[in-house]
Amino acid sequence: MSRFSIIVPTHDVPGRLADCLASVLGQSFTDLELIAVVDSPDEGAGQGPAIVAEHVARDPRVRRAQSPPGAGLPGARNTGVAAASGEYLLFLDGDDTLTPGALDALDARIKECEGVDLLLFDHERLHWFEGGQGPALERLWRGAPRGAFTVAEHAALPDPLVPAFSAAYRRAFVAGHGLSFAPGMFTDAVWGVQSALRADRIAVLDRVCVRHLLRRQGARNRRVGVHHLELLDQFDRAMAGAAVLDVPAPVVARLFGRFTHEVLKTASTPARLPSAPLRRRFFRQATRLYRRHRPAGFRPPPGSIGVQHRLLAAGAYEAFCALRGLKSRADKACASVQEVRETLERRLPGRDVYAAALKRPVDENLAVFSAYWGRGYACNPAAIHAKARELAPHLRCVFLVDEEHAHQMPEGVECVVTGSGRYWEVMARAKYTFNNVNFEGRVQKRPGTVHVQTQHGTPLKHMGVDQAAYPAAAAGMGPFGRMLTRTDRWDYNLSANRHSTEVWERAFPSGFEQLEYGYPRNDAYYTSTAEDVRRIRRGLGIPEGRTAVLYAPTHRDYREGFSAQLDLAAFCAALDESYVVLLRAHHFYEGSAGLARAVRAGKLIDVTAHRSTEEICLAADALITDYSSIMFDYANLDRPIVVYADDWDVYRESRGVYFDLPANPPGPVARTLEELVGVFRGDTLHGERSRRLRSAFRERFCAFDDGHAAERVVRRVLLGEEPDAILPPMPLHVRVPAPASP
Repeated sequence: MSRFSIIVPTHDVPGRLADCLASVLGQSFTDLELIAVVDSPDEGAGQGPAIVAEHVARDPRVRRAQSPPGAGLPGARNTGVAAASGEYLLFLDGDDTLTPGALDALDARIKECEGVDLLLFDHERLHWFEGGQGPALERLWRGAPRGAFTVAEHAALPDPLVPAFSAAYRRAFVAGHGLSFAPGMFTDAVWGVQSALRADRIAVLDRVCVRHLLRRQGARNRRVGVHHLELLDQFDRAMAGAAVLDVPAPVVARLFGRFTHEVLKTASTPARLPSAPLRRRFFRQATRLYRRHRPAGFRPPPGSIGVQHRLLAAGAYEAFCALRGLKSRADKACASVQEVRETLERRLPGRDVYAAALKRPVDENLAVFSAYWGRGYACNPAAIHAKARELAPHLRCVFLVDEEHAHQMPEGVECVVTGSGRYWEVMARAKYTFNNVNFEGRVQKRPGTVHVQTQHGTPLKHMGVDQAAYPAAAAGMGPFGRMLTRTDRWDYNLSANRHSTEVWERAFPSGFEQLEYGYPRNDAYYTSTAEDVRRIRRGLGIPEGRTAVLYAPTHRDYREGFSAQLDLAAFCAALDESYVVLLRAHHFYEGSAGLARAVRAGKLIDVTAHRSTEEICLAADALITDYSSIMFDYANLDRPIVVYADDWDVYRESRGVYFDLPANPPGPVARTLEELVGVFRGDTLHGERSRRLRSAFRERFCAFDDGHAAERVVRRVLLGEEPDAILPPMPLHVRVPAPASP
């Protein structure tokens, strides 16, 4: 029997789960079992089960348990308790972590107290952006007995605000009393109270053992919604449970007072309850419970809180509202929102058209697409647009484009110029919107509309809020608040691989649903033919019989303007006549003077302005890049990739990266021009090591791309098919990428 059974529900935390499990398995104290609870029998049904499966295969201490679908956090924890075999139970949310040495400290304290039913320890709330907020339960240590004690011997207990993850529970004690997590919200409150009231031996440890993540969306028990009525159900359950036990009267009075305090906080916070009728209903139900469970001789506390107790007991809702100033604050909030809206409409170009269109119903058959701030028909939005015209012909599909690139739009594609009157009309009325970057902040997202963020690459460099520690990158992105306001509009977010799924959740902490469908733009790598490849090469001016090497460097945040890291003239001169070099600079530098100089000096083909990156990749027989996300897409073609990482250390320190690329590359790594030339002169490019590196890279980053990504998106989003009906990605070994040039 293990000393500790650590129970971790894994639903809806893919971006943090690996860190959570690592914090447990990396403890210096190793006598443990980790029970990872999933809510799906299918290991392929999302990132969480897949991460669990990997850890089960890697470490025999990890066990997988399955809770009933829809049972939520209480059901997952109860499932974990039933599966546990350890002496003590610990609960850890899937996005929380154990602090180093935590289990050693818990074990030592349990031994010091000669075994306890309940050991309370501290946790630190870790704000998603601002970091640690310090110990959370210092009130429990003040005046606590030094050894083991009962709830009657410590005035700080019972405390309904002690979360389940801030204590260790003797498993025999839990089983002997039949303790379980009650369904619904605020379940920790009842669980903690039940445990404290029944424990014969309680001890405390004044040490932070858990870091608890505070998500950007906030704790659900503080968000607006009808679920706050469940606090009253738990109040009722806790007080009724205390009544059947032989609990000293002072303990019951403390429990009643502390639970009532939480009820009053909700009643006096209109932001938690979405309507006046619901607030009145909550107050009346709370009054009934207050009268039912008020202990004999209970005296309300002094001051304003005591007045609130008396008003609650009397059912005096109007007087309670007047005391707390609820109505005036709510009215001020509504007036403020209306003032902001009116100011927005006054300043908005095309406001008359837009304001009029916003008053009309949403057009259920209108879908709007945009890529790279209107730079043309490109990337994932273009691929989805094309598939929507095929599979959903009932929809009117409109593509947004700026004036500069309007002439490049393909024939037959309905386009609207950004900033025009028609632009504001379609933005006001579209049911569906797709973008690989973002729409301007002045565009409102109407209720009932659906926005899909398609993304435009797999992240190597830090993205979103992860850029906060890198000033050069953060400065280019603008205010984080504005960025998060945009991400809050996303209903769906596309992911090309599991690495991306984890990053998107962490970097953009909003409430979107991840669609692990692959990138629609990459469908071309599996649907294109040899004739397509020949046609593209002819269009780019690649001489027949030449080996085309694509050089695609990324943007550097630490400098301005385009300057090729690679000496293009020297590199071209070093290659024999069988090669031709294609230069694809980052789109930030299209038309720049620096790019023009590089092209003249390098004697190569500049394909930076070509509309389709996918076509350029199909034309190339090999890729040279530095840290551009193009490598993740190009890997689908299973063709040679070379990483030119001459400034890796500077790039990593200035921008931040999610993994060590030179240590896990898709092919050979060169840090100097001489090393790069050597790759192309010898056998390295096509050697066994290159193939092995490329294969491992494809396994990691091409998991979902199989030629059907656009179809998945259209069927799920535009045709409304159920997730289970969507075709899953094909295994990598059965996919056949487009052929290279003959």
